Amino acid sequence: MAILWALMALLLLSFALLPVLRRRRGVIEQVHPSHPDAADPADYGFVREEDLDIRMPGPDQDLLDVLGVVQRTQDYRAASQLLAGTEIAGELRWQRVQAFAGAAALELKERPGGVSETPGGQWLRVWRAEQPKDAGGAAVHAEFLVQQAWRTSTPGTDDFRIIMEEARDACGQAALLSPGDPVPYIIELSVARGLNYPQPEFEQLWLRILDRAPTHMGAHLAALHYWCEKWHGSRELAYSFAEAAAARAPQGSLLAAMPLFAVFEHLPEVNLVASFYQSEVVTKAVHGALHAVHSARQDDPMLAHVRHLLVFFLVRSERWAEAMGELIRVDGHVGALPWTLSANPAAEFALFRALAVAGYEANGGSPATLHS
Repeated sequence: MAILWALMALLLLSFALLPVLRRRRGVIEQVHPSHPDAADPADYGFVREEDLDIRMPGPDQDLLDVLGVVQRTQDYRAASQLLAGTEIAGELRWQRVQAFAGAAALELKERPGGVSETPGGQWLRVWRAEQPKDAGGAAVHAEFLVQQAWRTSTPGTDDFRIIMEEARDACGQAALLSPGDPVPYIIELSVARGLNYPQPEFEQLWLRILDRAPTHMGAHLAALHYWCEKWHGSRELAYSFAEAAAARAPQGSLLAAMPLFAVFEHLPEVNLVASFYQSEVVTKAVHGALHAVHSARQDDPMLAHVRHLLVFFLVRSERWAEAMGELIRVDGHVGALPWTLSANPAAEFALFRALAVAGYEANGGSPATLHS
């Protein structure tokens, strides 16, 4: 009888929690803002959901200013100048190349062009036509093609293969224009995943990147996808790659957070056991990422990426105070994993933020204690 009562209690509890939390990977139902349990983000100085910036993981005002000029004037020269002044082997250059390519791809999606309309992203075409030897423009074009392949085609189809092969050629051209630049090879990592490079060929590509930027976090994240179970590797290979990167990470490097990304890439599609996020493998990866963010340079362009993923895991493992500590550092920008996997990244982030606030307050926290 005791077992029966326990089962009934568990069933009732599940019905009570189901409207709030559907513990599927990254999918949780949201409490309406008018609901009495909904926290007001303004109490903590948080940005309201409708004002969250979904374009980038963190602030880059120079990039935003230049993007505004380019999109308003359709003149590529400001973008060319910004990339020319950005460190070749740094994380920021890779992020800015992605941002310019993404902006052009989004413009093209919104304005595909026609008989009487100029297609969106025309500034990128003009850039390549007028400055064919501009390494920045070549890299943006290669990344644009990669994004177009993933956005508009299905892996394995002829259309996808044709665009990816064009992207691979574009990567080669960009590499010739800037021999010490890792970005063209980082872009090719996505091509390698899409075209199913054999492992020896992928490893040769990876060595070219290590020769140019051995501690490049963005490159490691791009390479991790290839080794994942859902692509061309396995859970074991992905974990091994991530743990090796963390083991050789120099002091202050965010590579120590790589195992957390490997764990995220292999989360079960459905998980109803809260203790999973308190398991040894998750706890160890979270601790490694926390150590990484606390020892990294505070201006590291990849810092926000790690903090956003930490928010996800800290909320799931009910470490409310630590989650709030990361939220106050990344709030305002949500263009990072895991939020970008959602159809509405701002809503997904806002929901996790509300859960963190609720858990924090339920354990005695308040706006006063958070900022104390």
